[in-house]
Amino acid sequence: MLINVLLSAEVFAHKMGAIMSCIGKPSNKRCLDDKLQRKIAEMRRYKFGQSKLKSVDSVVMLFPMFKEKLKAFRGMFEQYDEDSNGSIEPNELKKFLEHLELHLTEQETKNLFQYCDLDGSKGIQFNEFIVLLCLIHLLAESSSSDNSSKAGLSQVGEIFNTIVEVFVFFDQNGDGKLNQKDMVRTLNETNPRERSPARISKHRFQEMDWDKNGQVTFREFLFGFINWVGIDADE
Repeated sequence: MLINVLLSAEVFAHKMGAIMSCIGKPSNKRCLDDKLQRKIAEMRRYKFGQSKLKSVDSVVMLFPMFKEKLKAFRGMFEQYDEDSNGSIEPNELKKFLEHLELHLTEQETKNLFQYCDLDGSKGIQFNEFIVLLCLIHLLAESSSSDNSSKAGLSQVGEIFNTIVEVFVFFDQNGDGKLNQKDMVRTLNETNPRERSPARISKHRFQEMDWDKNGQVTFREFLFGFINWVGIDADE
């Protein structure tokens, strides 16, 4: 079953310390964003020194691969969407986490649910479920030499690591957040023959800036990027 590939249950709980230390706090969203920011900075230093992404075209060429591999998670999503209404509610999220042998309090489950419910629809839709899986992968991945867990993570980790690489490509100044000016410049400077009209670049940025604060965190970028790829276009 795909969920067992994500992370084996016996090693999952103690590797979730980074997430657990945040979701019990009132400022859990900021805490998790900060931890993701530090994780991505670490990956920038040690994994993406020789990135193959040199232009917007090189990113777009990966879209079919992203779409195929991300859609593979739909079966897992539907397994926990017990009422088949197209979203995972808090009680269904709780069962998903319990399957991973992670037993959270009601408040902790609520905090994690709210963090992944980016559009505020009171349900975790498929795109947001992918955000949840990526969060688990990035923050639960061990930095030790635990080969058994790394073997399980590698199959799903590859796709999430590549998405992080795309984020790093747009995050030219390396501060862990995207702003509109830098994104427009990246879109145009890396593809000068097909410069994006300002209104299109602005629209793309606004699609991702869910809290409208002028900056895009990795969580917001991931949700928006999944829409760019067109994961639901032919569903």
